[in-house]
Amino acid sequence: MLQQRWTRGSALVCSDMGNKQTIFTAEQLDAYQDCTYFTRKEILRLFDRYRDLAPQLVPLDYTSQPDVKLPYELIGSMPELKDNPFRQRIAEVFSEDGEGNMTLDDFLDMFSVLSEMAPRDLKAYYAFKIYDFNNDDFICQSDLVKTLNKLTRNELTEDEVQMVCEKVIDEADLDNDGRLSLEDFQHMIVRAPDFLSTFHIRI
Repeated sequence: MLQQRWTRGSALVCSDMGNKQTIFTAEQLDAYQDCTYFTRKEILRLFDRYRDLAPQLVPLDYTSQPDVKLPYELIGSMPELKDNPFRQRIAEVFSEDGEGNMTLDDFLDMFSVLSEMAPRDLKAYYAFKIYDFNNDDFICQSDLVKTLNKLTRNELTEDEVQMVCEKVIDEADLDNDGRLSLEDFQHMIVRAPDFLSTFHIRI
């Protein structure tokens, strides 16, 4: 059984049958805690989740900041994401390479934003990026069509999708340019009290 203990000012150490293994330095763990909404314990739990996806790729020692990325196929197969119709977009948006292949930093960022502790504005910002399929910083008609088809798992007819998209733009497009800016989207989210409860995953 792997046991973890933390001593401030030293490296974080895991001991297994008396053998000590350094995972992060104290400074690294402090930085992760500053940049996420997680405690040290939660960060270590997420590191274990990340490593469990590919133990042969992810080293136990992260003090030298290894250049490791896990492919999208592994990230998208996680229980928290595998049934989410937006899993590929989520991975793409949070990955530095934009293709869904994730470093540990990317992985922690994703879980942090999707955690219950992240504020509404931050969740809205990333939801906007996820729904902006063509990455033009607006949610246009084609983005809305893709979003609706994923949300409904293609259960609506083309006419129904078109009608809903037009209604959304008509109600949420504050400057009447036929597309939603981040500001438009944030205004729309304010009127959707259930949004926060649906845009999170538990660790």
